[in-house]
Amino acid sequence: MPSPAAPPRPAPDSAPPTAPTIAIVLLSVAAFASAANMRVIDPLLVQLSAAFGVTVGAASIAATAFLFANGVFVLVHGPFGDRYGKMPVVAIACVGAALCCLLSAVSGSLAMLTLARFLTGVTGSAIIPLAIAWVGDNVGYEKRQATLARFLTGQTLGLMTGSALGGAIGDWLGWRSVFWVLAAIYVLAGSALFLVMRARPDIARPGERAAGSMIGQMLGVLKRPWARTVILVVALEGGVFWGAFTFVGADLHQRFDLGFAAIGLAVAAFGAGGFVYVTVAHHLVRILGERGLCTWGGTGLGIAFAAMALAPTAEVEFAAIVLSGVSFYMLHNTLQTNGTQMAPEVRGAGMALFALCLFVGQAVGVPIAAPIVDRWGAPPVFWVAAIVLPLLAFWFSAAIGRRAQLTGETRA
Repeated sequence: MPSPAAPPRPAPDSAPPTAPTIAIVLLSVAAFASAANMRVIDPLLVQLSAAFGVTVGAASIAATAFLFANGVFVLVHGPFGDRYGKMPVVAIACVGAALCCLLSAVSGSLAMLTLARFLTGVTGSAIIPLAIAWVGDNVGYEKRQATLARFLTGQTLGLMTGSALGGAIGDWLGWRSVFWVLAAIYVLAGSALFLVMRARPDIARPGERAAGSMIGQMLGVLKRPWARTVILVVALEGGVFWGAFTFVGADLHQRFDLGFAAIGLAVAAFGAGGFVYVTVAHHLVRILGERGLCTWGGTGLGIAFAAMALAPTAEVEFAAIVLSGVSFYMLHNTLQTNGTQMAPEVRGAGMALFALCLFVGQAVGVPIAAPIVDRWGAPPVFWVAAIVLPLLAFWFSAAIGRRAQLTGETRA
């Protein structure tokens, strides 16, 4: 693994003295819609197969098209946000995603819906990484991790409620109504962001324009050893964690014969654990520091996955899922915070690479784990996560310490 080197740190007065709280709240609302959109179509697949006269497997192309676009096109949005301003691009992306959701709602064929979902992924993929990059531009490093944790409220709730939102509203009002609701949330967030930018034009301005093309900016980020370290760790984290956690629902059904409603509730407990972290993050950041969050988060993930593998009852596995949510966000929030500092002058490009590598890790981890689960069940992949994730967290904590020695910073 590459040895960490100190990235440039912004001058203390390089960020505005105060980032408006309302802007962070609205960015969190936009992140809610973006995160919910990732999972909202899953419970609608049966309805879609009936509506368009296809199999459930064929209907799943609409979900695949969204996830592919969401993972790839973030590479375009990152440098674009650096060039033209991150918040304006987020606001425009909200409006674009709303229009694409409306197109989904009126789709008359599976092909049209798939195109609409692809375009939704193209537009919506700008929101979360550029919002995080904007926080990096506008909040000092000392307060950034706690601020990002508050921003994560929307993203966490979106992931936690996305499937439930799709299932409940789709069941009550039909699958088209789900996209009308998402469009309304996007419009609310985007319109409000435009109003905030009109009141505070300073928070909408792009930073000092970096030299070179978009590809050149990406390559410039990758040339930095610390950036490569953060990106590698987040790719491994995404692959190992989601490669195991994806099969929690199947494990609950196979070992404990839980119904699908109970499984949905249990999996949502991960989001509840993340929400617990969000509510106490400012205390944990102050008490533990970055290195402590890494080590304790990694330790918690090890305990959680070991408990899932050994769980004698569904209640024990349920508790382990909650612990995994708290622990994952302790580690991942630390990675996000360091991600914002990989390349401050092209922060959008840096966070785009961060998001892409997290996506690639997930895309690789799940197919690797799937045949293992098919043959031996989920506990073996739980054990792999229980061992690898703590080691990864401890290594990254040590890397932060070595970096601190190079820069002379105090990083607990």
